[in-house]
Amino acid sequence: MEMALAEAERALARGEVPVGCVVVDSMTETVVASAGNRVEELRDPTAHAEMLALRAAARRLGSRHLTACDLYVTLEPCAMCAAAMSFARIRRLCFGAYDVKMGGVEHGARVFARETCHHRPEVVGGLSETAAAGLMQRFFAARR
Repeated sequence: MEMALAEAERALARGEVPVGCVVVDSMTETVVASAGNRVEELRDPTAHAEMLALRAAARRLGSRHLTACDLYVTLEPCAMCAAAMSFARIRRLCFGAYDVKMGGVEHGARVFARETCHHRPEVVGGLSETAAAGLMQRFFAARR
């Protein structure tokens, strides 16, 4: 999660919503991919940290299925990112701060709880929650 927080800090420095993500091979405990939000920079509404990291991990591993991978992200994923994790068959999702407004795992759409969800990763929320929430608070306080 420390690496995801570092990615979020870099996103914050770029003026992006400070979300960072790291995909780890659970067998070797090595980082496969990492990313921070680049929505503003790329002018792409899908350029969330999770989407970028999933794409990079799939390219690096040469497979759309990331069944041996764990994903660490600083904020509860939105419905789009949660669905992408299901499609990628991520083994475990670990996230930092909860997102009551836009979260799609524990809040909102609750993607993994749907009958139509084909793959449900193990979910661990609240890791480094205070640090992750603090980054979000800093970002939005600067905008007000």
